[in-house]
Amino acid sequence: MVTTSDTPDITQLLATAVAALGGRERAGQVEMAKAVTHAFDTGEHLAVQAGTGTGKSLAYLVPALARAVDADEPVVVSTATIALQRQLVDRDLPRLAESLADTLPRAPEFALLKGRGNYLCLNKIHNGAATEPDDRSQQDLFEPVATSALGRDVKRLIAWSSDTDTGDRDELTPGVPDRSWSQVSVSARECIGVARCPFGTDCFAEKARSRAGSADVVVTNHALLAIDAISDAAVLPEHHLLVVDEAHELVDRVTSVATGELSATSLGIAHRRAARLVDQELAQRLEAATATLSSAIHDTEPGRIDVLDDELATYLTAVRDAAFRARSAIDTAPSDPAAASARTEAVTALTDIGDTASRVLDSFLPAIPDRTDVVWIEREDTRGSVRTILRVAPLSVSGLLRTRLFEHTTTVLTSATLTIGGTFDAMASAWGLTGGETEWKGIDVGSPFEHAKSGILYVAAHLPPPGRDGTGSAEQLDEIAALITAAGGRTLGLFSSMRAAKAAAEIMRERLHTPVLCQGEDTTSALVKRFADDAETSLFGTLSLWQGVDVPGPSLSLVLIDRIPFPRPDDPLLTARQRAVAARGGNGFMAVAASHAALLLAQGAGRLLRTVDDRGVVAVLDSRMATARYGGFLRASLPPFWATTDSERVRQALERLRAR
Repeated sequence: MVTTSDTPDITQLLATAVAALGGRERAGQVEMAKAVTHAFDTGEHLAVQAGTGTGKSLAYLVPALARAVDADEPVVVSTATIALQRQLVDRDLPRLAESLADTLPRAPEFALLKGRGNYLCLNKIHNGAATEPDDRSQQDLFEPVATSALGRDVKRLIAWSSDTDTGDRDELTPGVPDRSWSQVSVSARECIGVARCPFGTDCFAEKARSRAGSADVVVTNHALLAIDAISDAAVLPEHHLLVVDEAHELVDRVTSVATGELSATSLGIAHRRAARLVDQELAQRLEAATATLSSAIHDTEPGRIDVLDDELATYLTAVRDAAFRARSAIDTAPSDPAAASARTEAVTALTDIGDTASRVLDSFLPAIPDRTDVVWIEREDTRGSVRTILRVAPLSVSGLLRTRLFEHTTTVLTSATLTIGGTFDAMASAWGLTGGETEWKGIDVGSPFEHAKSGILYVAAHLPPPGRDGTGSAEQLDEIAALITAAGGRTLGLFSSMRAAKAAAEIMRERLHTPVLCQGEDTTSALVKRFADDAETSLFGTLSLWQGVDVPGPSLSLVLIDRIPFPRPDDPLLTARQRAVAARGGNGFMAVAASHAALLLAQGAGRLLRTVDDRGVVAVLDSRMATARYGGFLRASLPPFWATTDSERVRQALERLRAR
């Protein structure tokens, strides 16, 4: 690190910050801060597993602030969740900047940067450039007398645009659905550009970018980081130092950004946006092509597509050609901002469907072992509305991350759960750090928790293996009832499916004398609050709860996991990845399915101990964890709890905890 004679070393800086914030020295935090500083100095990538309670945010923020201020070069911090972004920007960074003000050469600055679609677009609001998905008149949409829910939302958003300083969607309370927000926002590719926009000087997104451009630490999210890496246009400020927190999420978030999709909705939007801007013949051709492909997608059975039939190939080709011809016919250079905005949105929609159709067609050209993309049909049921979608996603993002991210930035990747089966190898391979000349190091700085004294890992080895129907057996339900009774409630039940969670919740409400809540009955935040406020309450949910619950204290003494969270056997992307590993001579099941399950188990088990005073049990009600050959690999991925298969001893331990 480039330092001045007046700048303390990183250990002193961290000690100053911790003391000012009322904390105490933690060995793992100090070790991590030194390792981050070393990585910044040498350019060697670093993976850090830092267990709950380590204080990893301070361990990378202090070196980041010191480096940024001393060397006058920004550090980008990327996170997966809004909650952590807000914690960093609203709490951690302001307090750190204040605590280090007298020890750094100057006061550090920081900023939060999100994708353009997270900010209000003043041009779209004031020039009436929005169009509803059902093609309702935009004049009706912006009339003050609009009575639809969408109209009311837009009216409120227009009023809010005059009051907000940031235009940031996350600061709108209460929020609005995506459909409403899309009427007053644009993506980066739909933006007409600050030079052409009459509101360029007042643009909320441009103001956020300007703040980020002069900041020492820029906090962003994995999705924007992925867009910055994938696209040729710079989205983030120029930087050479990067910290990826919640790094276990990075591959999935990058894969999501790199996934293309075609559906009746996206095809219909593209046609409607283009129809009024091209001649009648082109519009009719586009309409026929999109309608035919929409029908074909709807009629195709869900699942992975390994062989593209001639009929679907013909429809995809027709959409690709019609979209590109319509795109070429649209003039995007008019000076009128409303016209420019409408045309830019149309060109973007046409480009998306044309490029995606072309990508799907091209993905089938190589032989199966040589393919880099996976194509599948998926049905989504959202609040009773079923959508059929054709998706294409990269088989792996490791090469993309290696060439577009790690070759240009020194990266620190950290999370409470990065080792799978006891090593960093699986995550490093998925990130693209292995198999080349990339220099990297992995360290585990441990946790301040004494897991073997604070927690028990109980595997119900006596239960029959889980069935395929996704719901619990009679024996498993008996076990759940007995454990929750012993704990006196205080249980977080993590289930492999919503169906299993709901079924278990209904049965437990009949059998238990303590309350049981279930995901979906209210917002997740409201359910977690009720769970935390009443120690006798249990909360059942599915995968999305595993990373969103942070309940320290006696309200959470038991984490129930109904089965090993292997991916669905029909998951198109993960099964394709398994097949690719097997084709190279590896063990596809262990490399993909077991690693996927191990990471989720570690995340689930991590809900138990949130402070050094917490105590409790993680109960895995899947006997395969004890009996199957891969059980040791899965257990090695979990914190070092004291392990047992003795149900009686576990119930006694829970009863003692309840009596404390």
